[in-house]
Amino acid sequence: MKLSGIKVLDLSQFLPGPHLTLIMSDHGADVIRIESPAGEPTRGIGLTRDGESVWFTNTHRGKRSVVLNLKQPGAVHAFLRLAEAADVIVEAFRPGVVDRLGIGFEAVRALNPGIVYCSIAAFGQTGPYAAKPAHDISIQAETGLLSLNLGQDGQPAMPGLPAADMAGSLMAMNGILMALLRRTQTGRGDYIDISMQDSLASWLVNVVGPVFAEDRAAIAKDERSFGGNAMYNLYRCADGAWLTIGGSEIKFAANLFTALGRAELVELCRLPPGEAQKPARDFLRDTFASKSLAHWQSVLQGIDVCWAPVIDLHAALASEQLDERGMRLEFDPTHGGGRSSTQLGIPIKFRDEPGQVVPKTPDMGEHTREVLLEAGLSADAVDALFADGAAIGPTDTRA
Repeated sequence: MKLSGIKVLDLSQFLPGPHLTLIMSDHGADVIRIESPAGEPTRGIGLTRDGESVWFTNTHRGKRSVVLNLKQPGAVHAFLRLAEAADVIVEAFRPGVVDRLGIGFEAVRALNPGIVYCSIAAFGQTGPYAAKPAHDISIQAETGLLSLNLGQDGQPAMPGLPAADMAGSLMAMNGILMALLRRTQTGRGDYIDISMQDSLASWLVNVVGPVFAEDRAAIAKDERSFGGNAMYNLYRCADGAWLTIGGSEIKFAANLFTALGRAELVELCRLPPGEAQKPARDFLRDTFASKSLAHWQSVLQGIDVCWAPVIDLHAALASEQLDERGMRLEFDPTHGGGRSSTQLGIPIKFRDEPGQVVPKTPDMGEHTREVLLEAGLSADAVDALFADGAAIGPTDTRA
């Protein structure tokens, strides 16, 4: 697989770091999850299946778990031994924590000049907000995204996707892969400073027109991607179900309005979004509200136009399309490492050397002894770490 032979130490928690290292693990990297004595928080968050959190299952499959109490010198020494042979380190503490612990980039680089060290933080390592605690929703708010994500009442709505977390995850993975590629030429690693806010802000390219072109705040209901465009909008049907029209190219407008008997409205779709397109929006709103979703599904199937019904997550994850693409995987206890589980598949599909899902997740500290011995620590040294509580195995519950 593409990342076979790459060793990753993952100190992060929750979503951005574990998600990116999951992708690396699916493509062959040896991901060693360094947990604190308290354990990865998502082991105990959300709904469970067969005794395990679904969130944890879908971010930690195929990884190995090592538990170190990094507040103890022996654990720090052990981590640095692991870091000597690592290719990548991912951490998501608040800025400055890894340096205080003695496991920051400079400490590791002194032992391993080829290390690619990635720090993920809400606002990055610099700037006036760097020390400010935040999770996804706060970052979306600070970045302006929630001001655009309005409900039918015109008020900010809770986002359905952790966009800042996922943007940070993917930007971090991109940076790591670029640094690994460059290392093949120079032999040197690098330090990567990922801000989840920076990552999310970089995704706003199609909505910053009002700010950059006219020096004003966006008015969501009138903007092209958020309600001002007749051909890029949500419409309610007579039975209370909803559908989307999602392609604003004029050819699609011509196809739809001609089929609905109002070809003259096509010209309005050439105008800027907002008030100018209101008659076209009103016509579509009234038209779709007159019949059920089932009726419109039958009609729209015969028209070359971008549309989709608004379906719930249960229906979406049971779709033929995602099934055909291998994005919903079912494992019984025999093939799932002792547990039954449903897991999300691999989105990056190589023709050669495709990724491979290893469905088993690690018990907390399951691989502590194994990994420390691999790093060259003697059996006596490992026993001493366990005796001191600096290292913890799967049956040792001391905090």
